[in-house]
Amino acid sequence: MFTFLHAADIHLDSPFHKLDRYEGAPVAEFRQATRRAFENLVRLAIAEKVAFVIIAGDLYDGDWKDYNTGLYLVSRMGALRDAGIPVFVAAGNHDAASAITKTLRFPENVTLFPAHHPATFLVEKVGAALHGQSFATPAEKRDLSRGYPPAVPGRCNIGVLHTCASGREGHEPYAPCSLEVLRNKGYDYWALGHVHQREVLQEDPPVVFSGNTQGRHAKETGAKGCYLVSVDDHGRIGVQFRSLDVVRWATARVDAGGAESGYEVVERFIRHLEELVVESDGLPLAVRVEVKGETLACDEILSDVDRWTNEIRSAAVESGGGGVWVEKIAFRLRMPVGDRFPHVPGGAVGELLHLLDELDADPGSRVELGAELADLEKKLPRELKTGPEALRLEDEHWLGDLLAQVRPLLVRRLLRKGDAL
Repeated sequence: MFTFLHAADIHLDSPFHKLDRYEGAPVAEFRQATRRAFENLVRLAIAEKVAFVIIAGDLYDGDWKDYNTGLYLVSRMGALRDAGIPVFVAAGNHDAASAITKTLRFPENVTLFPAHHPATFLVEKVGAALHGQSFATPAEKRDLSRGYPPAVPGRCNIGVLHTCASGREGHEPYAPCSLEVLRNKGYDYWALGHVHQREVLQEDPPVVFSGNTQGRHAKETGAKGCYLVSVDDHGRIGVQFRSLDVVRWATARVDAGGAESGYEVVERFIRHLEELVVESDGLPLAVRVEVKGETLACDEILSDVDRWTNEIRSAAVESGGGGVWVEKIAFRLRMPVGDRFPHVPGGAVGELLHLLDELDADPGSRVELGAELADLEKKLPRELKTGPEALRLEDEHWLGDLLAQVRPLLVRRLLRKGDAL
């Protein structure tokens, strides 16, 4: 019997883009988060006395020129070497873009899969055969899995692959592959990387995305870590997730439906936050808050968004014991309409809310809006067309988030000009 660790998407020293622009952001904790999570991985491997560690791509976070990142990585690989633990790495799209990857010399316990063809490495002491291939370029569009060799008879065969599989939202379509091709290789386990949400695509044999080791923004919620994989004397595979993250992201979706005041909405947030704190395993928690629903408090909140934003932030500080930071708050509120609540919005604000409600409920309308704004995008400065803050007018989810943010601002400005609901 033996065990090994399967991890991926370390993104060492990821910069957490523009985090310091947010008031109260725990910048220092986040800047060290990916390193501390990797340190947890090294400690776990040593404590569990694993036979080897697999990293299925993206050790780095792009074309880093600061060699301190690479030197830190070498020191941690050295700690695994001193514990007698080999490491097998398949370079991913971010590694292929990194100057460090091309020049850094790893300790002798680290094996990097070649980029121009698949290769097999044997771990003789446990009878394992590892098959893998690195990315040669950042945008690898070929199905690399098709070229992987057949299983080695009498060995525990493990495939290591950085891939989007059949496609995952929010991830570039790199090295696509199908479950059918993976199954037909006859391997006992597939260690996949690239997709940051952990997922078991198939249980027998296991085909597994380990996810990233540390969430880096509000869309990477929940526990992050690696898989501890056991292989018994009969070749049966056991898979166990182990968390490694040191700061956790969560989304607090507050149902404001039926609330009669802003304070009631805040109370609902507090109850939801208390549940999230319990689920966070005692880690510092970064929370994005979404308040949504039909409520009589709609006018009260949208006419003074700054006040209610601060009420929620204050409640988070008090309820979270200083361990909670609210990253952003989006209000998606509507006045109730119907027999119980006959009030129907009128005037400019009412028309605006009606239009925004239609856009919120109909993804197709948001797509049409994006198309209508395409000409406007051409006139924008370059900094609004590239990078993490770039407009994504073709993405109806992005447009939905944007509309949720601007809705209260528009309503407040109209109310200041004397319009009424």
